Amino acid sequence: MNSNGYKVNITKSAKYDLFEIYKHVYFNDCEESANKLYSKLVDKIKSFRNFPNREHIPPELKFLGIEDFLEIYKKPFRIIYQIIGKEVFVHCVLEGRRDMQQLSHERLIR
Repeated sequence: MNSNGYKVNITKSAKYDLFEIYKHVYFNDCEESANKLYSKLVDKIKSFRNFPNREHIPPELKFLGIEDFLEIYKKPFRIIYQIIGKEVFVHCVLEGRRDMQQLSHERLIR
C-alpha cells in the first residue's frame, strides 16, 4: 500500500479465476496473448490502490440487496471487489456473461 492508497488483496478464488483465464487463452490462442491479457487484468486490479470507489455495484447483487461489492470491467471480464477500510479485496474475475446471482450464492455470500 502506498501512503495515500489502499492495500489490494486478491483472494484465492480470484487468483484461481486469473489462472483459468490465462490457461484458456494460452491453450486456445497463444502464450503471448495469455501474457498480455493477464498483465492487463492485473494492472486493472492494481489500479484499485487509488480511487477504488469509482465503480458501481453489480446490478444483480443490488437487486438482491447486497451492496458491499463493486465491479469494474476490463472487457470482456468483470472484476468483483469489496472495500473494507483501507483495503480492497478482489473476490473474482469473471467472463462478462457469467450469471452473477449464481456466483453470489457460490462465492460471495458464504
